Amino acid sequence: MKKRIEDLTVIENRKLKEGFFVIKVYSSEGLPEIKPGQFVQALVLESPSTFLRRPLSVHDLDPEENTLSLLVQIAGPGTEKLSRITPGEKLNLIYPLGNSFTLPVRGERVLLAGGGCGMAPLLYLGRKITESGVQPHFAFGFRNRSRILNHDEFSALGPVYLATEDGSQGYRGFVTDIPEFRNQQWDRVYCCGPEQMMKAVAAICRQREIFCEVSLENLMACGLGICLCCVVPTTSGNLCSCTEGPVFNINHLKWQTSG
Repeated sequence: MKKRIEDLTVIENRKLKEGFFVIKVYSSEGLPEIKPGQFVQALVLESPSTFLRRPLSVHDLDPEENTLSLLVQIAGPGTEKLSRITPGEKLNLIYPLGNSFTLPVRGERVLLAGGGCGMAPLLYLGRKITESGVQPHFAFGFRNRSRILNHDEFSALGPVYLATEDGSQGYRGFVTDIPEFRNQQWDRVYCCGPEQMMKAVAAICRQREIFCEVSLENLMACGLGICLCCVVPTTSGNLCSCTEGPVFNINHLKWQTSG
């Protein structure tokens, strides 16, 4: 798939919670085909301590309006600088990068599980799953009620189940403690979030023989497989998660998990 380097116009920068925001950008050239799970590398300008582009999952996409959205969490000076970008400014992206999730077939029951900013690639994935004739279900975990991100757009696509570590909203515990996840039968589970959460989800899916794909959040400096800083051990050897991933079937990862 051909990659672009393009200046896109920022048309919205919407704050979700303290430290979380969504940037919507417009392409005057028209968007290329972008698959759920793919990501962009964003250039951060006028930030002296930021030399490398920042990898960001495609959060949502509107092909008719030629817009794509990026859900960003402030994690350092680069993303803090991005949080202050304003409509009318340009955001330079290399995209689309990486591989994509495998879509389900009609009749399958699917669950999309995320933690924190791991929700980022799951909205566009849920939208594409809906277009394929399958209703997605969502399971999200947060530290506490104050950390819960707006999930109205997810709710428009299918049921949403919440868990908080302190029990302040939804079920007490983690994503893996949500009864709908543990007790219902799923044909496919898609997951993105902190590594320990993904490993816990993967362990349950292995135990129950559920097809499961995860989107890794490894550090990606170049996004093109050149710098090798995002290498992950797999059953096929060490692979770059920016080119061979970021989406992997859990059976191809050498994770040491326990149920």
